[in-house]
Amino acid sequence: MKSKIPIKKKCEWCGKDFIAYKVTTRFCSKQCNSYAYKDMLRNQRIKLVQDSIIVQEQNETDSKEYLSPKETAMLLSVDRVTIYRYLWDGLLPCIRMRGKTFIRKADIEKMFDEAKPYQKRHKNERAPISEFYTTAEILDKYGISESGLYKIAKSENIPKMFQRGKSYWSKKHIDAYFAKKAVDASITEWYSVADMKEKFHMTTTAVYTFVSNFKIPKKRIKKKVLYSKRHVDISKGIAEPDAPQYYTIKEAMAKFHVSRDQLYHYVKTYNIPKVQEGKYVKLSKKELDELFAPPTIER
Repeated sequence: MKSKIPIKKKCEWCGKDFIAYKVTTRFCSKQCNSYAYKDMLRNQRIKLVQDSIIVQEQNETDSKEYLSPKETAMLLSVDRVTIYRYLWDGLLPCIRMRGKTFIRKADIEKMFDEAKPYQKRHKNERAPISEFYTTAEILDKYGISESGLYKIAKSENIPKMFQRGKSYWSKKHIDAYFAKKAVDASITEWYSVADMKEKFHMTTTAVYTFVSNFKIPKKRIKKKVLYSKRHVDISKGIAEPDAPQYYTIKEAMAKFHVSRDQLYHYVKTYNIPKVQEGKYVKLSKKELDELFAPPTIER
């Protein structure tokens, strides 16, 4: 029975506001209702096709003796990263041939046959913080200002304590933060802003724009900022760039024709050195080249 009380609602198809007189009304017009009904039928047909494809793939997987990580993930109803984690931890044996990984189905069954009973995880108790820096010690050791220290402590949640009117900061957390921010130890020569202005005839604004655009490594000594001389000279074209020592993830994937998961699997299995530059991870060029080098036949 229709009510005479107007109810303000939003159409579930077009999103427009409309006035309804029944709480069960979902659409503003017959046309929107028709569109929604056809969309529901379409989604049902798509789901039926997708379900049939999954069933077909599962039937094909059941008839295979050797599976890929993707097929193994489908069999165990987990994602592919989890399968690679099992391989890294040695829970599941596999064989690799020319960048392809194969897992024997019998080994999967054996893994479950030899599985240990489930054990409840116990939370690791955090060790109490016993070593602290005073504010003066941090300013002297890392060459930052007091306002800079408080800004870092707020953003990184550095633990601190007050005792007799003084602030004490967790030594472990402070050292860990500045270890991440440490500059490359191979950089020994630096330019100040004044040096760059004098040598390259630049304004102060031009210097800051230049080092920002070319991502020049820098270090701060109290209020003074220094920039890597080698990187500046290379960017200015007055010095030859060093031969690349690292591959980016995309470069390694393209050169060795492997997926991202396979590449990380090799990095962890063979302990390939890597460095973090900003948000990018780079892998050692020498070790990757040696790992993927074609085998030599001795005569």
